[in-house]
Order: sequence, then C-alpha cells, then structure tokens
Amino acid sequence: MTGAGTRFAVRLAPIVFVLTAVGLWFADVHGNSGYVVINTLPLFVLFALSAFTLWRGDGRWTGGGYRMPLGTLGFAVPTLGLAVYLHYAYAVNLNGMFDAATDPLRLFLYLPAYTLVAGAIGFAIGTIVGRNL
Repeated sequence: MTGAGTRFAVRLAPIVFVLTAVGLWFADVHGNSGYVVINTLPLFVLFALSAFTLWRGDGRWTGGGYRMPLGTLGFAVPTLGLAVYLHYAYAVNLNGMFDAATDPLRLFLYLPAYTLVAGAIGFAIGTIVGRNL
C-alpha cells in the first residue's frame, strides 16, 4: 500500500469498528422486528461521509481543509447520539418510556429519517464553521 492508502485504511478502521459494533447492538435491541436494516442506514451514510473525507484529504482528516471533517463530525454527533440514546432507552425501558405505547417498535420505523435530518443540519453547521477556519 502507498502512504496515502495506508493512512486511509488506518484512519478508517476505528470508524468501521465503532459503526459495526453499533449496528450489531441495534440488531440485538431490535430482535426479529425487521427494522434493523433501515436503522443502520444512517450508519452507512456516516461511513460514506467518513471515507469521502479521508479520501479527499489524501488519508488525513484535515488534508482537504476543515469543511468536510467538521461537517462529518457535525453529522456524526446528532446521528449517533439520537440513535444510540433511543435504542438504549428502548432496551432498558428508560423511566417507563415505552410502557403505554401500543407498538413501541414503531419508533424505529421513523428514527432513521429523524437522525438523517438531524445529521444533515449538523453537517451544514459543521461545514459552515469549517469554511470560516
């Protein structure tokens, strides 16, 4: 591998590890509900953004400037934060949050759309901040 290819693989490996662990945990929380695939969609988008950021920066996070790294971080924080929090809340029935719901798994039908919109807003803010650095 070339220097840039090695840097790319080494810097993308932790992202792949974390996203794989989160995806497997989502599958465990959902059980046989069938919502696993659509709930991992934001994780795939985050992987694609991370890979594009590293590719654009020639294997370095800030090699292409700060717009994409801060935009990717702005996407990751609300996307992972909201998705992981709600999966945790469902897994432990946090404060009885899902006791009165007739179909509590229905939340996970709409959660990917919410997380992608929140991530898009975070990406826009991060990109704007990165442009001014």
